[in-house]
Formats: sequence, C-alpha cells, structure tokens
Amino acid sequence: MPDCLFCRIIAGEIPATIIASNAHCVAFADINPQAPVHALVIPKKHVSGFIDLGPEDDILIAQMAHLVNDVAGKLGIAPSGFRVVCNQGVNGGQTVGHLHWHVLGGRSMGWPPG
Repeated sequence: MPDCLFCRIIAGEIPATIIASNAHCVAFADINPQAPVHALVIPKKHVSGFIDLGPEDDILIAQMAHLVNDVAGKLGIAPSGFRVVCNQGVNGGQTVGHLHWHVLGGRSMGWPPG
C-alpha cells in the first residue's frame, strides 16, 4: 500500500533500525519509545489491523509471535520480562493503519495499562 508508513519502511523507502526479520515479518526500533526497550513487529504484507486477521493468516500470526521472542532475546529483555501490545482502531490507540505489535521492556510495566 503506497501511502502506508510501515509498507514504505518494508520497501526501504523510509529508514528504520531493523532488529530482526523472517519470511513474513520485520521488527524495528520504535522512533518514539515508551519504555527503555521498544520495538515494533509488523507483517511484511499489508494488514490494516488485528481485526483484519483471518484463518488464512495463521502462519503470519505464528511468525510474528516467534519474531517477538527473537527480538526480546536480542534486546536482552527476555529474562526479566516484557509486554506485547497490539492497539486496534481509534479507541484502542492505533495510530498507524498497519498491524503492529509493540514489544516493551527494560522496566517494570504498570497495571492497568490503559
């Protein structure tokens, strides 16, 4: 999708600090970190949001989850713990219309989160 910020990052049109990738998704550093460690994991194919996932995306979802674990290990937050967040829609706080999971760590996460 030509006007999608994350599609443009995947295409190499916008620079990003890539942390890891696999056949289905890519992880990169968030430019506005909300924790000492803050990465985004996104699918390489355009999916507008969580609600747009279907049964045909089962492999994609699994690959995103595996990449979250890879990122947590590479960034050193796996042993102490981390949070994975997916915002959906305006009221959910989604600001980019491309599915993405936030991987946050490096500090204790408060509860409730919202």
